[in-house]
Amino acid sequence: MRIKTIISWIVSLAMIGAGVALIASFFLAGSRDSAATNSPNPDSFNVPQLGTDQKQPASTGPEDKTLKLTIPAMNRIEGDTVPDVPGTDMDALGSHAAIHLEGTGYPWQNEANVYLAGHRLGYANTDSWLAFWDLDNLENGDEVFVEDANGTRYTYKVSREFVVGPSDLSVTRPEPGKNILTLQTCTLPDYSQRLIVQAELVDTEQKAA
Repeated sequence: MRIKTIISWIVSLAMIGAGVALIASFFLAGSRDSAATNSPNPDSFNVPQLGTDQKQPASTGPEDKTLKLTIPAMNRIEGDTVPDVPGTDMDALGSHAAIHLEGTGYPWQNEANVYLAGHRLGYANTDSWLAFWDLDNLENGDEVFVEDANGTRYTYKVSREFVVGPSDLSVTRPEPGKNILTLQTCTLPDYSQRLIVQAELVDTEQKAA
């Protein structure tokens, strides 16, 4: 009986320690110099790096390519500004809930892969903080709303979730005849892979004149 009590006590202490470590990781991740998303270097967040031959053709649409993102099934994504920047722009990624990967498609195109990437943990006191923490909670059929600079609203419905390696560029490519939205963040617990959620455009609503 005494041995069982001791074992139970040890297990309880271990669980408490794990909880304290998890809480500490959230608070310590607030520094831009800490390993908030990709250990050991948060600036190595593996957004795809597109070569010139891999970029999709420039499109028409609004001159301002900034988007706004709302995901009702996620806790922190509501009307968040999403700048159109290269995957190497860690400042934009660290201060916004997500970025649109420059060189991928736009929602106003007939055939496109609109690629958005966001931090899993991010940095405290910025829009990146826990932005895509619950991306894996999205389920097929959940709606994702994207708005362009002209106020046009694009409704996407989640169709699949999967994991790819950090060098996989296939997830940035368009699918023939479709307009898809790709959301990317890091996997847990080691942030070594990419968690991908894709959704398909189902409706477009023009801003009222």
